[in-house]
Amino acid sequence: MSQKQMHIGAFMMRYGHHVAAWRQPQTDLHSNPFQVFLQQVKTAERAHLDAVFFADSVALTGAPALEPLTLLSALAASTEKIGLIGTATTTYNEPYTVARQFASLDLISNGRAGWNLVTSDNAAEAANFGRAQHVGHAERYARAREFHQVVTGLWNSWDHDALVYDKSAALPYDPAKLHKLNYQGEHFNVAGPLNVVRSAQGRPVVVQAGSSETGRDLAAATAELVFTAQPSLAKAQAFYRDLKQRVVAAGRDPASLKIMPGLFAVVGETQQEAERKFAELQSQIEPAAGLALLGRMIGNFDLSGYPLDGPLPELPETNDGQRSRQQLLTELAQGENLSIRQLYERIAGGRGHFTVVGTASQIADQMQAWFEQGAADGFNFMTPAFPGGLEDFTTLVIPELQRRGLFRTHYSGNTLREHLGLAIA
Repeated sequence: MSQKQMHIGAFMMRYGHHVAAWRQPQTDLHSNPFQVFLQQVKTAERAHLDAVFFADSVALTGAPALEPLTLLSALAASTEKIGLIGTATTTYNEPYTVARQFASLDLISNGRAGWNLVTSDNAAEAANFGRAQHVGHAERYARAREFHQVVTGLWNSWDHDALVYDKSAALPYDPAKLHKLNYQGEHFNVAGPLNVVRSAQGRPVVVQAGSSETGRDLAAATAELVFTAQPSLAKAQAFYRDLKQRVVAAGRDPASLKIMPGLFAVVGETQQEAERKFAELQSQIEPAAGLALLGRMIGNFDLSGYPLDGPLPELPETNDGQRSRQQLLTELAQGENLSIRQLYERIAGGRGHFTVVGTASQIADQMQAWFEQGAADGFNFMTPAFPGGLEDFTTLVIPELQRRGLFRTHYSGNTLREHLGLAIA
């Protein structure tokens, strides 16, 4: 049995990740979203996954969505072990609020919280916060770096042993072990201290998903877990090497940052069954929805004026969206000479992430290759559609990985840091 085991999370979306998932006959469109998520999170916990992850946008992008901190707090009360990772943008939030919310979730869950630090890549968010235009790429990342400094500084307001609860001395905490931040910077001035104490894991895990040059530098300096979109083993290996080298250059232990590429997997008892499931999803893609997805993911560009069966036009480098995803999709289209229609069909499920359609053994083979050949510390599973997709993965693929000694058969710890092999912070 292998001593090194991979980390696996579940990337949650209301109907699933495929753009046509909501149109499948078996998809439940009417149940309370919380009940749907609770069922799926309990499925993930029974399979001993490291964490569940909820992305977020503070503008309408497709289906309506729940605010993740509220959702995760409710899920924390209904689960025991699984990590709970949510997104909060540094572009349209304030550091004290984010620090307080995630520290509270961390306490409620007994040390299972993770903060996915993002700079908003959806230009539509600007109008919801009184801005005529979206914040530019460089400014977003400068603000994000300072935002992280403030949040982690606030989380460090309390020493681990600050609470003494000395009733006779009327002393709930040791004043010498409580620290004001007094941060003054270009974007923020925050006094502190935070009015929420540390959890069993110290502080929440910091997660990031930026893969641009600026995003990689920020992750190397600050992140403990990175989600990334990598379409092939070679590209994933190159990203893994580069980011780990940047971590070392930043003066950190490379093991202190885990890299988990997204994995979109359609599982079948046979190859034919898996291909049939995938084909059913692909057949339900509405062109307008596919085009809208592509336009947003390639940098917030309107592609409706171009022929669907023509080539992807040359686009300027995005200042509003994700530069790394724009580069990935442009290289995919040019490298395989894909039309606009073919490109949105290609990304309709995996959105540019590692995609596998096959049996449990075939999917496990691919995951093992990436894990053992320096491309990943684990994977963030993107279920194709609810219901069914996560259940297929946890009942077919996870047992196969367990048989190979590549994934845990039970939780050995209680906190997200313990699941990920990270030190208490």
